[in-house]
Amino acid sequence: MPNIKLNDINEAQKKRLAHIDFRLNFLGSISRKDLMNRFGMKNAAATRDIALYRELSEKNINYNETIKRYERTEDFQSVFEFSAIQVLTALSQGFGEDFVGIHKALIPCETHFLLNVPSLDVISPLSRAIHQKKAVGITYRSLSSGQTEREIVPFSLVDNGLRWHVRAFDRRRSQFSDFVLTRIENPVISNSVIDDSETKEFDIQWNRIVEMEIAVHPRLNQKKTIEYDYAMEDGILRINVRAALAGYVLRRWNVDCSKDHSLIGDEFHLCLKNVESLYGVKNLKIAPGYQE
Repeated sequence: MPNIKLNDINEAQKKRLAHIDFRLNFLGSISRKDLMNRFGMKNAAATRDIALYRELSEKNINYNETIKRYERTEDFQSVFEFSAIQVLTALSQGFGEDFVGIHKALIPCETHFLLNVPSLDVISPLSRAIHQKKAVGITYRSLSSGQTEREIVPFSLVDNGLRWHVRAFDRRRSQFSDFVLTRIENPVISNSVIDDSETKEFDIQWNRIVEMEIAVHPRLNQKKTIEYDYAMEDGILRINVRAALAGYVLRRWNVDCSKDHSLIGDEFHLCLKNVESLYGVKNLKIAPGYQE
């Protein structure tokens, strides 16, 4: 049992301990240098914080003499409570991982409603695998194949506006694919060798950039309102998107991708002017109105 409790620790040190807890759980390791860089502290102070964390939960952390880093143990149990959105925000935007306790908005604020939220037990091994460049064995449920066992090589988390997924090489189908986080079960990090062909450098759809020209839908009368809404220049909003993400962007913003921009509905404020830019993009089944 620890000799000290979180309630006995000041808030500044809690933030540093939470940072240790976060990096161990979601990146797999931490060093004194990580703490020094994050909080602008001296080596001796970083050493004391890690020692205090070990006192709070010795079973969570081991020192690896070979790489000179403290690593997450198999028996890890988080000392702090993190929400899934908080963790994903920290991983994707680089902040928020050291929040401790209950936080309230500074002003009244409502955000989009989520129908499904990924499990931290899924996020943790996937984020560690991405950070450590390792493969992961998973049970996956898809609409086409049902429940299957797979081994994937993940390299990026992606928020497509509606849900989170992971971009990875699928060893079962020998291709790069998207895996929805809420459909993943029992992820286990593997030490199998990763071939160069399984890394993001070989993901053509990921590395290809699509230059889209988005305009006001011709059906609308008040075109200037939409031009102002999206800060268009000369009636065009130009964006660069990874080919692997193009379909998600077009669906999220209800961009009419039909050749004659003929879709009818109050949700269609925008249209894709250069539909030809989508040639060769693979995830366009969800792009409104698009046809080969």
